[in-house]
Amino acid sequence: MKLKITLLLFILIANQNIGQAQNQETFASSITAEELKEKLYTYASDEFEGRETGTKGQKIAIEYLKSIYTNLGITAAKADGDYFQNVPLVLVETPKVSMTIDGNSFEYYQDFISITDAKTSVIKASDIVVVGYGIKDERYNDYKDMDVTNKIVVAIGGEPKNEDGTYLISGTDEISKWSNGRQAMRSKQNTAKELGAKAFFLVNDAMFNRYAKYYKARDERGGESNLALDVNEEPMYGFLVSEAMGAVLLKTNTLEIDFEQVSKPITSENVAAMIKGSEKPDEYIILSAHLDHVGMHDGEVFNGADDDGSGTVAILEIAEAFKAAQENGEGPKRSVIFLHVTGEEKGLLGSQYYTDYDPIVPLAQTVSNLNIDMIGRTDPKRTEGKRNYIYLIGSDKLSTDLHNLSEEMNTKYTNIELDYTYNDENDPNRFYYRSDHYNFAKNNIPIIFYFNGTHADYHKATDTPDKIEYDLLENRTRLVFHTAWELANREDAVRVDKAVE
Repeated sequence: MKLKITLLLFILIANQNIGQAQNQETFASSITAEELKEKLYTYASDEFEGRETGTKGQKIAIEYLKSIYTNLGITAAKADGDYFQNVPLVLVETPKVSMTIDGNSFEYYQDFISITDAKTSVIKASDIVVVGYGIKDERYNDYKDMDVTNKIVVAIGGEPKNEDGTYLISGTDEISKWSNGRQAMRSKQNTAKELGAKAFFLVNDAMFNRYAKYYKARDERGGESNLALDVNEEPMYGFLVSEAMGAVLLKTNTLEIDFEQVSKPITSENVAAMIKGSEKPDEYIILSAHLDHVGMHDGEVFNGADDDGSGTVAILEIAEAFKAAQENGEGPKRSVIFLHVTGEEKGLLGSQYYTDYDPIVPLAQTVSNLNIDMIGRTDPKRTEGKRNYIYLIGSDKLSTDLHNLSEEMNTKYTNIELDYTYNDENDPNRFYYRSDHYNFAKNNIPIIFYFNGTHADYHKATDTPDKIEYDLLENRTRLVFHTAWELANREDAVRVDKAVE
């Protein structure tokens, strides 16, 4: 008799699990190419003026997102009931800087440019420290046995190589983040700041020439704005300089900088909605996409249909599917937050503000972040493999559980080719560091970044809704939904077994 009861219970549980899986597929099927297309043709229309952070177009975008969640009956994630999280920003214009080294004057654009926002100040210093490449890494450290607190740090571009020509840090022919363009500049500058430096100079002639030309042209024509978080941190003065100026700087005795900040505060907003968990409401899954794009240039609207209209409407459709499940009595066991962040195009500012200054829910109780940034197109450089693919980045960086779960959901439901090309630690594109998931990952929150790769319309006025491949967008969005569903409903949260310091 006991055996029969046990068998009956097993059958009931199995049938229940089958029913749940069938219902999960039913909710996923509500995510359709037609609805994604309808939303995207609105969100990436000229009316939204390219959604540049802090502009009228961005305000139109956040009101649109709020209206969708309100109509769905999905509440705000913030306790005060406001869907908007204010992100304090400062609009940074070219500062007025005069600089002398041992009494010799140097010129902005010709010899140096500023690469940080800092407060108006006069700096006089003779305490200048040359730190080689300016790298602090577990495999190589230019700062060993150095104290650079309140000093001026000077670093050169590039990174060290082995005798066989491979790079010391990567151990291969591939550069690391310390040589990779803007990422290298930020990494070296941030390292100097973290170690207490007052000012930082990077000597890199090729990079200086490229950025000086770009910034000068941008300032002369107007257009895309330069923004920074306005969070009252200690100022950090950072400069990119030419090789000629660098040669003088490397052997200088005295340096004087007269820095006048030219900026004004602006407001921008993240948008956050939430479906509260039925059993574990204090554990959170966050789905994110950036709501901004690059605005208008010379009267043309840069619509940003793929970047990141595609991710934005994907989250809206996923939210609708979760809401349908909730109304059917099958809402997620963990809370699911739908987070649309601002300022991604300006340096991941909205997500940085969320994680570093004002998390709506505790980071320690955030189980995972699934970030979607460009999933509506195909990569023209990808000549082999299925059309129905997606690049996955970061799924295995922090959690083996998350990676395995992702693979399992894809095999079971969507059968997309998961391409890990850009997940390589030595990927020269450094995509792992270039979208909003990174601000969660640096806090040891397991992430997956979904990405279709770049294309000829990237950051151009031609990134329009008619270029989107809606059947692919549908299937990729369903993959994210199934992964989020499993994360929200599995018994145990995914484990972090590869935490970073």
